[in-house]
Amino acid sequence: MPPSVSGIDPQAKGESGNSRSVVSRQTAPHEDLIAQVGKHARHRWAKPIADYNREAFAQADQWIAGRAQPLILDSGCGTGDSSRLLAARYPAHLVIGVDRSADRLSRQRADTPENCLLVRADLVDFWRLAREAGWRPEQHYLLYPNPEPKPKHLKRRFHAHPVFPDLVALGGQFESRSNWRIYLEELAQAFAYHGRTAEIFPVPDDEPPLTLFERKYRSSGQPLWCLRTTEGSAEEST
Repeated sequence: MPPSVSGIDPQAKGESGNSRSVVSRQTAPHEDLIAQVGKHARHRWAKPIADYNREAFAQADQWIAGRAQPLILDSGCGTGDSSRLLAARYPAHLVIGVDRSADRLSRQRADTPENCLLVRADLVDFWRLAREAGWRPEQHYLLYPNPEPKPKHLKRRFHAHPVFPDLVALGGQFESRSNWRIYLEELAQAFAYHGRTAEIFPVPDDEPPLTLFERKYRSSGQPLWCLRTTEGSAEEST
């Protein structure tokens, strides 16, 4: 089963201020994580790519063709609020938000900046196509993916999925956020296996929320965590 991304995290179904915390029997990174990461690193994933994902990627690839601006990729963008925010924060960049839900993306608003494109596609195919096309986003966001907290569902998490080497190969500064720190600790270990370092720190309380989930979790008083690789990032416009 492919991993789940932001927009469908079952832990966020409560109303604002009443979101449930992640509950899991797992109290530390999964003991089978590195074995999974190593197996996928040795064997390139060759599952056929769906035609509709090829079409979606072609649309995005054509949109950035011939443009000199650096790219920011917002994976699992949900309704696109985070993509719009990032596009406004970095007006000199191109921002592409990707989500597999037609319903969430149908809620696009008229205020989507000109430097922002929202695309419907499955990430597991989109990342592989982006790698094949030589995309090198300057920044890559994966905000509040479904943590799949049951230990038996380790393989559903992106860092234990066969697509993870393709995510790593895209390069750039990678940032993920979660209300379950163990998810990010596992992600950091998976990056370390591929020779990339990452730091984990609390999401600043005074920072405007990037997603609806972040707003809900914060209103519920949950601790929020951010993982960021140590490569350089885009400069914000002041």
